[in-house]
Amino acid sequence: MRSSYLFTSESVSEGHPDKVADQISDAIVDLFLSKDPEARIACETLTTTQLVVLAGEIRCKGVYENGEWAPGAQDEIEKTVRATVKRIGYEQEGFHWESFRFENNLHGQSAHIAQGVDASGNKDEGAGDQGIMFGYAADDTPDLMPATLYYSHKILEVMAADRHSGAAPFLEPDAKSQVTLRYEGSKPVAATAIVVSTQHGKGYDEGAKEAELHAYVKSVVAKVIPAALLSTETVYHINPTGSFEIGGPDGDAGLTGRKIIVDTYGGASPHGGGAFSGKDPTKVDRSAAYITRYLAKNIVAAGLAQRCTIQLAYAIGVAKPLSLYVDTHGTGTVGDDKIEEAIGKIAKLGGMTPRGIRTHLGLNKPIYQKTAAYGHFGRKPEGDFFPWEKTDLVDDLKAALA
Repeated sequence: MRSSYLFTSESVSEGHPDKVADQISDAIVDLFLSKDPEARIACETLTTTQLVVLAGEIRCKGVYENGEWAPGAQDEIEKTVRATVKRIGYEQEGFHWESFRFENNLHGQSAHIAQGVDASGNKDEGAGDQGIMFGYAADDTPDLMPATLYYSHKILEVMAADRHSGAAPFLEPDAKSQVTLRYEGSKPVAATAIVVSTQHGKGYDEGAKEAELHAYVKSVVAKVIPAALLSTETVYHINPTGSFEIGGPDGDAGLTGRKIIVDTYGGASPHGGGAFSGKDPTKVDRSAAYITRYLAKNIVAAGLAQRCTIQLAYAIGVAKPLSLYVDTHGTGTVGDDKIEEAIGKIAKLGGMTPRGIRTHLGLNKPIYQKTAAYGHFGRKPEGDFFPWEKTDLVDDLKAALA
């Protein structure tokens, strides 16, 4: 591991067009799971100027069964989509929650996929697709996330809160951030560059208004990033292209699943390639990514390592994972093979089958729209939300290693 290096991560706001699409897709997941905890959903969303399009495969009791929509179901879907866009804050000429055109192209799940996933007879519920999933944790921050991504998310969260509250009325929903930190060993020691691009109201790209916006962004950065990391040598790029009045889906088309690195670890960890939003928890792209984060976070929280990467692999229709891989990057207090063995001994994980994961983490609930902006990881577990962020496996790991 290098002793001194720069590392960068980015984030995007809830108003970024791809994140608008993610939030709509997960709003549909939540809607269907609220009706039927065993619903099957694969919902993709396209957003562009005054248009939202849904496409994908579904199965849900009381909503869509035997190739037929229940009365009023499609109206409820449209209301859910419009409410999501309204909550984000889009009331612009080029994208307005009340007047955009809406298309619903969801249809029934393939019977050939269903037969592989559904439990029947002596067959356990299988994985909803093949694939590899990665989880990661590091002791950079209290939430055991890479510091570059953690601060990138927090900058935009504060700006969004100020926009919603009226404290920063010149802000519009679309924004991006990027944080570069210098590391010495495994610890961040200095913020070398901060990039923030934010959609703004008219006139905020010149004169005194531009100065106000720049001063505001720097004040947010100062709230989020520890003072010890900031200095006169920190370089700021705030709206470096100049004007950013046209944004959101009017400025650029948005698609579900295009911000998978923002959703996960900011590039600090490998990624299996599968997106999360729009998918019910039988899809291991989502549920197995959550269990690997849960395991990695608990391993670091238990003091077994400073950094940890975990990989799982699955085959469609097959319940048991094909492989488990643990890498503590030379920071482990015990061998990585011993940690792998310990994980296999913990009965409550249910062998990390799709059913075992969903049961242990309680994933068959409408808990997903909150995940679709500012990252799926490093969030505070509250009630049913973000259960994979709990550190309640520490004692089990220690006992399994005893």
